[in-house]
Amino acid sequence: MAQLSDDCFAFGGPLLPVDEALTMLADRLEPADGVESVPLTGLDGRVLAKDMAAPMPLPPFTNSAVDGYALDGAAIPMKDGAIFTVAGRVQAGASADITAAAGETVRVFTGAPMPAGMDTVFMQEDVRVKGDGRVVLPPGLRRGANVRPAGEDVEAGQVVLEAGHRMRPQDVALAAALGFTRVEVRRRIRVAVVSTGNEIVAPGMPRGPAQLFDSNRFMLVSMLTRLGCTVEDLDILRDDRNATASVLAKAAAGNDLILASGGVSTGEADFVKAAVESVGSLVFWRLGIKPGRPVAMGVIGGTPFIGLPGNPVASFVTFTHIARPAIFALSGTPFQPPVAVPLRAAFSYKKKAGRREYVRVSLQRAAGGALEAVKFPREGAGLLSSLVETDGLVELGEEVTAVQPGQMVAFLPYSTLL
Repeated sequence: MAQLSDDCFAFGGPLLPVDEALTMLADRLEPADGVESVPLTGLDGRVLAKDMAAPMPLPPFTNSAVDGYALDGAAIPMKDGAIFTVAGRVQAGASADITAAAGETVRVFTGAPMPAGMDTVFMQEDVRVKGDGRVVLPPGLRRGANVRPAGEDVEAGQVVLEAGHRMRPQDVALAAALGFTRVEVRRRIRVAVVSTGNEIVAPGMPRGPAQLFDSNRFMLVSMLTRLGCTVEDLDILRDDRNATASVLAKAAAGNDLILASGGVSTGEADFVKAAVESVGSLVFWRLGIKPGRPVAMGVIGGTPFIGLPGNPVASFVTFTHIARPAIFALSGTPFQPPVAVPLRAAFSYKKKAGRREYVRVSLQRAAGGALEAVKFPREGAGLLSSLVETDGLVELGEEVTAVQPGQMVAFLPYSTLL
């Protein structure tokens, strides 16, 4: 586990800009230790522990890219079509031990190795087959056409994926094509998740008239699972400073990160602040972000602690923009901010300068067919329906103070945030 000093996140300003918070995370969080070897079937989503170098070229041999007829490029007809005798045929997976004389061609199929001395393939659609089995090859084909040389895709010894890369299905395919059966990856980071507050109960438990079913914990566990974390569910902590401090201290000893929801604001009933400070240190960043200003970062026994707001939408937004980058850092992979899609706004909106805001929007087709962003009709950081019934977030930078219909805005699909 990464061991941090109690003051490593110290910040003394008013509202901390989001980009500065991300810089602090990147500078202070080290990858969790531990490496393991996993088979190809378990490689998706894992983080490479070391560079992956190609042990052989891809393709490993020169082969035909099409079904057709192979020949030496020096014999390509220049003006008129020429008649060639077919010396033999080579199918994919077969050896190409055929020797063709001048004026002869070889029938080849996609993926078949090229016969010795041949470097060009005519597509079968362009070739006319005569009644006696000979073929007429048309003029003007470029030498080397329709052939995949050995190493065209990847050269032997080439670093194809760097350490810290989070594997995707296409990366797994590349590893398999290079002959790997197991790959060394960083171990999954361990994250303890807890909800706080007397006002929530777990689904399935008796609910008082002034209580809500806990939703944040299940949302956070789901998002952590998607990021490949091993999750310890600490359930719900009631508003008790000493009990909360005891649970958090114990969680710090066996996890790489503690993620809490609720209780991190400055109200009289927000007990998490006092609990964390009694067993570690906590600096309220008060991020310049909406929804989600009360986001806390601290250290308990050398383990980082992130406290997210209790309102579901605020918890979702701050997880995707603060906790997710922290998890990337602990996992040993560089965090790349999601690429926003420019869209035309179909709404008006006003905001304060100096604060980054995320507006929930749905996509619709305008009269001309172009996509545009439609704002969810209601405000409120507690509206789960606003996340369910929309397609993503429009990011409004600190310098923006208003949006007018027709203005281009930066759209972040939920698929890029999860």
